[in-house]
Amino acid sequence: MSVLRSIGALGLAGALGGLLAAALAVPVVSGGGLAAKNAVNTFVDLPPAPREEQLAQVTRLLDRNGRPFAQFYEANRTTVRLGAVAPVMRQAIVAIEDARFYEHGGLDVRGTLRALLTNTQAGGIRQGGSSLTQQLVKNILVESARTDAERDKARAPNLARKINELRLALALERKYRKDEILERYLNIAYFGAGAHGVQAAARRFFSTSAARLTLTQAATLAGAVRMPYSTDPSLGSAHRERLKGRRDLVLDRMAGLKLISQQEAAQAKSSPLGLRLRPEPGGCAQSEYPFYCLYVQQELLTNPVFGNTAAERRRRMAKGGMVVRTSLDPVAQRAAEQAIRRHVAPEDTEVAAEAMVEPGTGRIRAMAASKRFGRNPGDRKNGPRTTFNLPADVAHGGGQGFQAGSTFKVFTLATALQQGWRFGDGFQTPGALSPSQGYRNCDGRSVNDPDTRITNASGEGDGGPHSIETGTWKSVNIFYMMLERKVGLCNVVKTAKKLGVVRADGAPLREVPTFTLGINEMDPVTVAASFAAFAARGLYCRPLAIVEITGRDGRRTHVPPSCEQAIEERVADAVNHVLTGVFDKGTMQGQSIGRPAAGKTGTNNGYTSAWFAGHTPDLAAAVSVGDIRGSYKFPLRGVQIGDRHYGAVQGASLPGPIWVESMRRALRRTEPRGFPKPDMSRFGGGHTPGLEQALADEERKKRRTHPFLRRHRRLFEWLMGQDEVISPRQGRTELTFDWPPRDRHRPATHTPQEVSPGRAPAPGRAPAPQRPQAPEGTQAPAPARPPARPQPARPQPARQDGSAGRVQPRGSGEGSGRSQPSGRSRPDGQGGAHHPGRDRPEGNGGPPQAHRPG
Repeated sequence: MSVLRSIGALGLAGALGGLLAAALAVPVVSGGGLAAKNAVNTFVDLPPAPREEQLAQVTRLLDRNGRPFAQFYEANRTTVRLGAVAPVMRQAIVAIEDARFYEHGGLDVRGTLRALLTNTQAGGIRQGGSSLTQQLVKNILVESARTDAERDKARAPNLARKINELRLALALERKYRKDEILERYLNIAYFGAGAHGVQAAARRFFSTSAARLTLTQAATLAGAVRMPYSTDPSLGSAHRERLKGRRDLVLDRMAGLKLISQQEAAQAKSSPLGLRLRPEPGGCAQSEYPFYCLYVQQELLTNPVFGNTAAERRRRMAKGGMVVRTSLDPVAQRAAEQAIRRHVAPEDTEVAAEAMVEPGTGRIRAMAASKRFGRNPGDRKNGPRTTFNLPADVAHGGGQGFQAGSTFKVFTLATALQQGWRFGDGFQTPGALSPSQGYRNCDGRSVNDPDTRITNASGEGDGGPHSIETGTWKSVNIFYMMLERKVGLCNVVKTAKKLGVVRADGAPLREVPTFTLGINEMDPVTVAASFAAFAARGLYCRPLAIVEITGRDGRRTHVPPSCEQAIEERVADAVNHVLTGVFDKGTMQGQSIGRPAAGKTGTNNGYTSAWFAGHTPDLAAAVSVGDIRGSYKFPLRGVQIGDRHYGAVQGASLPGPIWVESMRRALRRTEPRGFPKPDMSRFGGGHTPGLEQALADEERKKRRTHPFLRRHRRLFEWLMGQDEVISPRQGRTELTFDWPPRDRHRPATHTPQEVSPGRAPAPGRAPAPQRPQAPEGTQAPAPARPPARPQPARPQPARQDGSAGRVQPRGSGEGSGRSQPSGRSRPDGQGGAHHPGRDRPEGNGGPPQAHRPG
């Protein structure tokens, strides 16, 4: 249509608009109705075109390979250019909605006259003469409404709304070309079944795109626009019959306009609807990976990078239209899910969660949990689902987390190595310790706690010499409490903070003497990211889930890693060297992923939670286990988890195997790499007085024990009724144990136990610990030999104070000393269930139980 013809059409519309509007008003307005002259002026002095807000669209999340795994939206819509819509679809919508669309200037005179006659006879508005442009105006007003009142006004069935639409339609025709108006209409119209716009409708109804619509499909969608709710095919057979009737009407109309032949129309009408309804799930609850989806969603809503204010970020999220590429690795994700599923059932109140993070970038590769995401049927308190993002912190939809236990010893280890300690350096440790002096927080305030008594795992006052290596491998609590005091509590806290350690609830870290024993509640993402820094030779990278965002305008924004050198490369190498011994000589002895790995177990106070965190040069992961109802009320003792019974859950008995299985699968396509060797000129050559002799004595004692007694010792203890015999490998009661442990897939060095506080050390046991100093310029003694494998735990009858009194191998730290819980207890919002780690007594002490990190 030429420009002159368009101007002529607009002029005719303006001239006739007032007269037609007055005529339309006659049946419904009496007395002082609109005068024809005023009506004409109404359509000559036009307002500006209606304000158009950005249309709400779908935001899609993609994994690292570009495959979508989640989407969320306010309206299921994906806008497309008119050129991406099949020509037959354009013809069908124009034929049924406004056959003279390309001829009029916004007001269809014939259609309006037809409506005039009908409304005059009916005494009210019974038929609309709206042009396609008028329908676009109505949709714009509804979409742009910011209040319910504005939306109601835009839909009101009265003459005032109709006249306003006419005026705005004429203004819109002046602003846009016809094809631009048609494109906007096809993107804004609602087609039913939750599909907004022609692209979403093509996907929803026929599992295709707007560009590939056939004649019958196009006629079906065009017919749905007029009655989208009564022809919604997802609502049943009656709705589908009405939809078929509308489709046939469109086909007849197209044949009448010579757009198709009568034969084509007849053939199309004889065919079925051919629906291929495609579900379009929205929200993280319907995502393939809901916990990861929730993390990304919360990041978009809370991170200032994605908007200066919370309101701006919410608007951006609601309008959508983004494609968000994430760092999620489907291989690692499935590995974590499968490993957790093998050990923990969704119905269990005990929950396991795991996060995997890539060293050197901070990219989160996987987030998995034992429960499914969502609400339980009937909003039951407990069940197979949860609304908490269990692997994440509160800021990303998680709970308060669980106390991290002895995984925190790595920060004390790193601090000591930074200050010049060597691998063999150590000191004598007593059998018990009260942190009554020498501990100051980073404010310089004394935080000594003389009323707390930390004991080694044996609980009988036994102490002995330990080095940095043996103290780590055996996870000796008193050794690490003393080491923390020597290097400075504040220095340890600073190291942890540099490595990204923040509490799961966002509160300040609790800087107390038992900091090194892991009394702060953590989440797997944070812990995995901190261990990833050791794998990256001291480079800490903030956890990163979003890699790239493509906006609705097609512009791509890359999100780079945010990293900084937290500790020296050589210090990180030294930490890795020590932590590899946890698998060879320590609490994870016998459990391997078939490639170089480093890690640390963590068993918490009274078995309230258990952890394992570790890394290879290519991937870091952290696994937590605890009771979702409240870790202090429901410790992990005497519990059935999955199809296995546990006398007590330790870091090496459940989180450890989950970590091993998941890391094996996650890295199966990655070539094994080793850690850089430590600088032995700086870290080698330490010495601990008495350690070599103690190790030799322990080895001789083992050799003197009759092999039959060594092999069946725990069986005899079980027969005496002292404890159950549990196989961490099989997870069920066994009749025999190999002892000393062989290299097989089970923890073999410790069994944590509760120790009644107040047991005094043997008199005259150990001298005051002093760190050995080699004279400057002298040859340092050779490193101590690796320790012999420790003896098994000796279960003891329960005491009246409620503590189990189980005995561990001498010097092992998987369970001793009182923790200092946060003292919070409040419901989790799920009908009375509790945040992981939230449920604990008020005050700073908690139950009088021994601390069991490890």
